[in-house]
Amino acid sequence: MSAPLLQVDDLAKHFSVGRGFLRGSDTVKAVDGVSFTLERGSTLGLVGESGCGKSTTGRLLMRLLSPTSGRIRLDGADVAGLRGAELQQFRRRVQMVFQNPSSSLNPRQSVGAAIAAPLQAQRITPKEGMKKRVATLMDRVGLRPEHYNRFPHEFSGGQKQRVGIARALALEPDIVICDEPVSALDVSVQAQVVNLLQDIQADTGISYVFIAHDLSVVKHFADQVAVMYLGRIMEHGTRDEVFGAPRHPYTRSLLSSVPSPDPSADRSGRIRLVGDLPHPSDPPSGCVFRTRCPVLPLLDESRRRECSERVPVGDAACHHLDAAADLGSRIDTSEERRVHADS
Repeated sequence: MSAPLLQVDDLAKHFSVGRGFLRGSDTVKAVDGVSFTLERGSTLGLVGESGCGKSTTGRLLMRLLSPTSGRIRLDGADVAGLRGAELQQFRRRVQMVFQNPSSSLNPRQSVGAAIAAPLQAQRITPKEGMKKRVATLMDRVGLRPEHYNRFPHEFSGGQKQRVGIARALALEPDIVICDEPVSALDVSVQAQVVNLLQDIQADTGISYVFIAHDLSVVKHFADQVAVMYLGRIMEHGTRDEVFGAPRHPYTRSLLSSVPSPDPSADRSGRIRLVGDLPHPSDPPSGCVFRTRCPVLPLLDESRRRECSERVPVGDAACHHLDAAADLGSRIDTSEERRVHADS
């Protein structure tokens, strides 16, 4: 069996954040022990609510940030500590599409120059000439090549994101990290961009790490899904496993929150999380989800203590998957039974 294209082991990124004059600093654990693999030609969907660390994970994979600890291996070679020319060579193989197409493009640079920039940075001169190569890339993503000299403000949001995709494809990378590439776009345009990414994957065999908070988009696009919460992966599995038979209570709560287009749909099974998301500078001990977990009130004292003392491991990082399995039928939504952040 061949090795995965990308392998991430116990990846962590901690930031030191000052608390104010003479007050010292806190350590924010933005990413705290993330592990997964990405196969050639496949898509990993990385999902979770805002602040869970998924975008920081994407920047670590791209090496826009240096990891605090852990390994990132591309074709078996550790790239976490690359510098200089070796890092530049690595970026030929890993590129990124950013969330906001307007802020990721230089307003004073034509779209043709933006797409050509990666080739120039890597000192690559296409045989057919730079302008023709850029025109081919523009055509590939559904843009008119004769608009080479136009500027970003002359394009719609969807067209600007197509420019970003063309720029990411310029070096013919093995992996493209898509950091919420459709969240800033209209719903009608989102489908066009997702279909474009899928067509490119079918034609080239490229691999994606697709970061999103829109579960419906991930369900349509990803082969594997990793659900993040407070810097850690709560559940990891195939798309059918995570969406068809979720095991972790956090995954169940996310999926239950997806709105239904049917106004008569039964909403009684919706799982509501209470309390605020803990600050990543002071995460809960043991299971980081325990302060908001709807399963905890259903457990006896010894099992609750286990959640606070040990870090759960596995594809579904929960100590009590047996109790979570029938969460929808057993959960009591009364105020007395809810779990609060100070429990």
